[in-house]
Amino acid sequence: MAPSLLDGSGLSAIPDADLERFARLTARVLAVPVALIALRERDGLVFPAVVGPSTGHGRTALDPSRRTALDPSRRTALDPSRRTALDLSREVITSAAPVLIDDTRTGDLAGPPPGDAVAAYAGMPLTDAEGNVLGVLCATDTTPRHWTSEQRGDLTDLAAACSAELRLRIASKNATGAQHRAQSLTHQARRDLNSAELLLRASEELTAGATVDQIRTRVQNLLRNSLKPSYIGMLLLEGDELHHLPDPDTVHPVDPVTRMDRGASFAAARALRERRMVTVPDRAHLAQHYASAALAAFDALAIASAACVPLIAAHGPVGVLALGWDTEHAVDLDEAAVLTTIAGYTAQAVERAVYLDTRVHVAHQLQQAMLTDLPTLPGMDIAALYRPASAHDMVGGDWYDAFPLPHPHADRDPGVAITVGDISGHDIHAATLMGQVRSMLRQAVLIKNGEGPASALTALEYACRVLPLPASGTLLHAHIHHENDQWTMTWTNAGHPPPLLLRPDGHVIRLTDHGQLLHYALPSTDRHDHQIVLERGATLLLYTDGLIERAGNDLDAAIDHTASLLSAGTSTPLPALIERLANEVADDQASDDTVLLALRIPTEH
Repeated sequence: MAPSLLDGSGLSAIPDADLERFARLTARVLAVPVALIALRERDGLVFPAVVGPSTGHGRTALDPSRRTALDPSRRTALDPSRRTALDLSREVITSAAPVLIDDTRTGDLAGPPPGDAVAAYAGMPLTDAEGNVLGVLCATDTTPRHWTSEQRGDLTDLAAACSAELRLRIASKNATGAQHRAQSLTHQARRDLNSAELLLRASEELTAGATVDQIRTRVQNLLRNSLKPSYIGMLLLEGDELHHLPDPDTVHPVDPVTRMDRGASFAAARALRERRMVTVPDRAHLAQHYASAALAAFDALAIASAACVPLIAAHGPVGVLALGWDTEHAVDLDEAAVLTTIAGYTAQAVERAVYLDTRVHVAHQLQQAMLTDLPTLPGMDIAALYRPASAHDMVGGDWYDAFPLPHPHADRDPGVAITVGDISGHDIHAATLMGQVRSMLRQAVLIKNGEGPASALTALEYACRVLPLPASGTLLHAHIHHENDQWTMTWTNAGHPPPLLLRPDGHVIRLTDHGQLLHYALPSTDRHDHQIVLERGATLLLYTDGLIERAGNDLDAAIDHTASLLSAGTSTPLPALIERLANEVADDQASDDTVLLALRIPTEH
């Protein structure tokens, strides 16, 4: 048996603030209700650090028939005849190896654990410099859970830092007269702990989805307090050039170099070429090894030393992370390790952000390309507005369409076909489906010309079922014709929000007739046409649900609000009117696209 740790450390069953810090960090990082540190003594275990539900101090009677959670009592005997939850920690100590159990409730112990019983356990050995096991850092849960590889890695890092703290305690207690060495170890242990916390924060903050600008801000926040640089910048690789990512929150007397070729005589370009950290400890080193332009950049940033770390992602380099200090600064091994690790997290985050941004940009271009240039209609005004969702990565399937519709009788004036629709989904797939549905409906309208909107919609649904095309959503499709000095609208509605018709007298009515929503898997249904006369001076508004949906608001109330604003805009030009509706009705933080299409029959020819 290894000698008792307590003899040389000063630790006992009394709670220890520094070790409880590790227990709290473990509980937070692994999201468990109980985390503790158990240390060996000659006749058992003591618990100087316990985080979790408190039941008082002193000894705890543990049921030997069940693996139970460790009560915050501070002492228990290593009795081999008792098979309790403490056996798990003893297994870690005797095996000198990690023990991770997803579900301890096996056999006749299965079922909901009573009281504070353990259902999941993860423990890592704490060792001294010679590898002797000093104790256990463990986390427990009252429900079964799967310990992921990331969580195992986090617990390993925390155990390593905790072991360093324990070694420091032993050295501080036993190395009488070695005060300088003890202070050095203290400093290193604190740095190790701070580095571990920093890297844990980095792994959490840089693995979440974010834009490139958000990533830069998060990296700056991570490094500013730890390494204390006066400048933190990011350069992204575009083709064969590094482009400086502007930082609106930082103002320099002279702008730094905004772009450089990867072959340029700059430390950042060299770091990219050689795929390693490049440091500039002082101005003399810079003048000796780099171009005069690099000196000018140093002066512009008011820095005296720098470190440039390449951002290497899964598919290659994506840029460079640059740090500068306003005094001479030599990057030591610990700082280099931290910078290299954070650069790895940053590279992965940048690669994901650029990939997502590219996909979203392509989707928005695709969607915009499908939005119709509005036709010029004699005797009728028309305007449309498309507004994307507020979230950068949301691409919807909302669209509008308007095109001239030949009259079934060639000797009569053509009309116009209009559509407003919303294909379900918020990704490039939804935008692609929207484009296919739009084109297929156009074709069906022209083939079925003279048979009405319901016939065209029925043909579209038939095509979606036969192909099959997995399109679902809502749409309103209408045909408007001018005969005998009268405009008539015929429409069919597939589950879409009701159009609003502003009459010349200022009264607004909802056109509520509708049918089943559009869905390729639903059985076919009879579609019906509805008809209304559009009087001179009337204004028709079609819209998608992005206009009226707002968290916590009633849809009918939102439609009434829209109708009120529409009524007040009788004399407002259509483009200004629909812009006002979108600004005052739609949610600023809408998670869906918004489309408005408006037509007005002037009072005079």
